[in-house]
Amino acid sequence: MDSAPQPNPAPVPPPAASTPLPPPIPVSRPSGHDKVWAILSHVSAFFGVPILLPLIVYLAMKDDSPYIAENAKEALNFHISLLLYSIVAGLLVFVVIGIPLLVAIYLGGLVLAIIAAVKASDGGCYRYPLTIRLVK
Repeated sequence: MDSAPQPNPAPVPPPAASTPLPPPIPVSRPSGHDKVWAILSHVSAFFGVPILLPLIVYLAMKDDSPYIAENAKEALNFHISLLLYSIVAGLLVFVVIGIPLLVAIYLGGLVLAIIAAVKASDGGCYRYPLTIRLVK
């Protein structure tokens, strides 16, 4: 017979008191009107007013809807950032690297604006990458 001591099993803690979870806080979905303004802020570059339209939407709607304000602010910051990046790339045209940079900035801006508009149509807010957040 093997008389090696058997290890004691780990003590089991008593079961925790079962407390019900609080009900979830209802989150209001943005209205269709709010979504339209948010989408317009993001796709403003397609209308030739990439900075002006989000600025107007932000200033006009910031007190009415936090959803519109957040989307317009994000679009405004993104389009200002694209303008600054385009100026730098424009200066680099003389060194030849500026031309591919300008193309990349343009195409990236269009793709990201479409992604942001789709996110806004779903009721969300999109955070653009590589954006200088000047408007807080």
